[in-house]
Amino acid sequence: MSNKQDEINFARVADAIEYITRNYQEQPSLFDMAEEANVSIYHFQRLFTEWAGVSPKKFLQYISVNRAKRILKEGQGSLFDAAFEIGLSGTGRLHELFIHIEGMTPGEYKVGGKGLTINYRFAKTLFGEILVASTSKGVCYMTFCDNREQALAELGHHFPFATFEKHPDEFQERALAVFSMDWTNLNEVKLHLRGTEFQLKVWETLLKIPMGTLTTYGDIASYLDSPSSSRAVGTAVGDNPVAFLIPCHRVIRSTGALGGYHWGLTRKTAIIGWEAAKIEEQRNRLMTDN
Repeated sequence: MSNKQDEINFARVADAIEYITRNYQEQPSLFDMAEEANVSIYHFQRLFTEWAGVSPKKFLQYISVNRAKRILKEGQGSLFDAAFEIGLSGTGRLHELFIHIEGMTPGEYKVGGKGLTINYRFAKTLFGEILVASTSKGVCYMTFCDNREQALAELGHHFPFATFEKHPDEFQERALAVFSMDWTNLNEVKLHLRGTEFQLKVWETLLKIPMGTLTTYGDIASYLDSPSSSRAVGTAVGDNPVAFLIPCHRVIRSTGALGGYHWGLTRKTAIIGWEAAKIEEQRNRLMTDN
């Protein structure tokens, strides 16, 4: 398939995901989705499943807020203690197990990236275009972007004294691999982050939330033995510099409402639904294999 056709198909699936997340309460039919994508029902079903890894119907099922409330309830009481009990073998291995954080030294943090050379590139994902940047030690920044110039400006603001080069590298490739449909062959993803000690603790805690599970700001504060710091936790979650890899999209309000998201609620809803559907697909496959 040509790169041009790939781009067309990617755009169709991305538009379909946005359409589903925007209209899930009306439970659009497969016909409605295919019509929105301007293709036949058969072609849409095949195209969506090929690109998203799950069928349109399955994706729609996991988009609802009721689903978010249910998986939040399921995670209560044992979320972090049992964080790594899900999918530790075979096709169930999850990408959080492959992520390692190295915080910048106090000196590096203070000088805002002075002396650092940061490589960056843009790439397409099911949830929109993404900017990923890396130092010689690992990925330092990743953001969904609707405007490239604005995304680069935000990267520059985060590292005001660094030198930037548009150049792909291995760190970026490993980070982008988590958007693929096969998580069984992932390599360790190294992160090199600029943050306070408290922020790094919160971000490390986010990595312990299993894919397909949700938690709350209060749960994270309690896990950090600081139950009164929910607001500070919320601020640290909002300051997450690495979209998707550090899964701040898995943090919602205690009521089950999705709450805010730096990269938009439509995108947050889509990611939650996609992950939940992928996890059930993996579980069903494991049950079938056994």
